[in-house]
Amino acid sequence: MALRKIRELGDKVLTKRCKEVTEVTERTKTLIDDMFETMYEAQGVGLAAPQVGVLKRIVVIDTTGEDPILLINPVLVETSGEQSGQEGCLSVPGKAGIVTRPNYAKVEAYNENMEKIVVEGTELLARALCHELDHLDGHLYVEKIEGDLFDVEPEEEEA
Repeated sequence: MALRKIRELGDKVLTKRCKEVTEVTERTKTLIDDMFETMYEAQGVGLAAPQVGVLKRIVVIDTTGEDPILLINPVLVETSGEQSGQEGCLSVPGKAGIVTRPNYAKVEAYNENMEKIVVEGTELLARALCHELDHLDGHLYVEKIEGDLFDVEPEEEEA
């Protein structure tokens, strides 16, 4: 496992749509391990492959520090409710903004064995699911903020 450089706002890779994963190779498994390590080291709760410069539809999330979630080719299939709150991003360090997201999200994806899985979440997990899936289509949360970005301490960043 190795830490990867997190791409930051302004890097063109963050604006591109990612390609679907057709098979999980050893290289893909290494990428996934590196993404988890990089996310934990940066104290984030989610990381999408384009954030480390790889245009693949892969997301890792862990909102509790004890429940790692891997999503390959995730698709948002259901949302409901609404929540507004502070959102940050490892690709926009030191900044946050207020974003309204669904309070419930359901995602269909594949695991490391390319077996179909379903992940459902509310509150922070729903926010993280929506935030990370946006990355796969070349979108950052700064496109959705209400008002202006503001400075935050690193430990206050959410996703």
